[in-house]
Amino acid sequence: MADTAVPRKKGEMLTSFSIILILLAVVAVLTIVLNGASYTINDEEGSVIAATLSDFMMSPVRGFADAIDVCLFVMVLGGFLGIVNKTNAIVDGIAVLVKKMGGNELRLIPILMGLFALGGTTYGMCEETVGFYALLSATMMAAGFDSLTGAMMVLLGAGVGCLGSTVNPFAVGAAAASLDGVGIKGNQAIFIGLGLILLLASYLLAVFFVLQYAKRVKADPSRTLMSASETESAKAQYGAASEQGDAVLTGKQKGVLVLFALAFIVMIISFIPWEDLGFDWFNPGFDPDGHSWSSFLTGVPLGQWYFQEATTWFLLLGIVIGIVGGMSEHEIVDEFMAGAGDMMSVVMVIALARGVSVLMAATGLDMYVLSAASTALAGTSGILFSIGSYLLYFLLSFLIPSTSGMAGVSMPIMGPLAQQLGFNPSVMVMTFCAASGVVNLITPTSGAIMGGLALSRIEYSTWVKFCAKIILALSVACMVILTVAFMVL
Repeated sequence: MADTAVPRKKGEMLTSFSIILILLAVVAVLTIVLNGASYTINDEEGSVIAATLSDFMMSPVRGFADAIDVCLFVMVLGGFLGIVNKTNAIVDGIAVLVKKMGGNELRLIPILMGLFALGGTTYGMCEETVGFYALLSATMMAAGFDSLTGAMMVLLGAGVGCLGSTVNPFAVGAAAASLDGVGIKGNQAIFIGLGLILLLASYLLAVFFVLQYAKRVKADPSRTLMSASETESAKAQYGAASEQGDAVLTGKQKGVLVLFALAFIVMIISFIPWEDLGFDWFNPGFDPDGHSWSSFLTGVPLGQWYFQEATTWFLLLGIVIGIVGGMSEHEIVDEFMAGAGDMMSVVMVIALARGVSVLMAATGLDMYVLSAASTALAGTSGILFSIGSYLLYFLLSFLIPSTSGMAGVSMPIMGPLAQQLGFNPSVMVMTFCAASGVVNLITPTSGAIMGGLALSRIEYSTWVKFCAKIILALSVACMVILTVAFMVL
């Protein structure tokens, strides 16, 4: 008798949308449970307010409004990539690059991760990495790896850079300024020295894990952590480069690639706060109206750009690339609209993730947790204080994803507490940077993470499956380094 048993269907993983909605519901329930619970932050009293049904329902929309700049940037970036992809310059260029690498593609991993880490430690490179997910996913797939390999290079590279911040104005700078606000002067030598130690340790760990995974997938593609549906989606989006064989770049395509590289180079330069780092390269030469020579395009000089200015830049470069690529006006518009439309799922994930933060801030849940935890740490020993402070910031980073926002509300509490117990407040600044840096590798409330994973066609649960061991290893390494620093500095 023939076997008629139906194969058991493998359970599907939750989508990023469902995971964030569940988190949003959990936050709303917590506010109801803790309704009326009081807290004191910087001598100001407050209490948790129970979220209403309307608060819960409106959170995604309010998150969209709060994240409108990054959402618009992602849409325009999608249109930009749509025009670039129409020229086939990226597909053919990747095929040529992989051919020239001659099987040595693994060398790209530590090099590119190092570059992203440099961006993270100097200026907090995070949201601006979104555009690189698609590029590196396509590159690594063409080299015989998977889309997850490309995503982890971007996310872990920039992430460990933020973890080991040295002069990052959004982390170290904001925290040091908050300490100054309560009369405590931070030690710049400790910020840079301890930051470099954290950066080196976390970079080596991250590169090790990525290389191990990449080698495994290269040797046996079936060992990928990506599900069948994720793999199919990634191949449909980025698999064309692996089928190009002996591709050759035309003159127009080479021009497109030059402009493509220029687009991202200018974006990176424009996001770095040069003035905060002690440089004044893009601001000298003000005209009588007070405009810098580098502000002619957006009205804002390079080094002070954010998402509105970057959106304008990519919109302009998309049009220029379309013209250089020989596209007609109708083709440029059609490809731009199609590319922007492909990004709508990414935009919705970013908006939904921001909604969680909006709900926590509106109900006071984030401030309550900070107040309760800082009170619990008072009077503990050096080892317990170090570990407890790290775990506190680890938890708070889920509740307050903005590093500068976290520094502003927490450092006036944690810095004086450390000083009162005989510990160096500057080490507390690096504890904050390290813990928030680790969490920023995995938190579902980060639009950059959820948007980047969506671009790589990777579900959040798949990323957690890979990243769990790295988070544990990085956390242990950071706690050991910071404990020693608390005891000797």
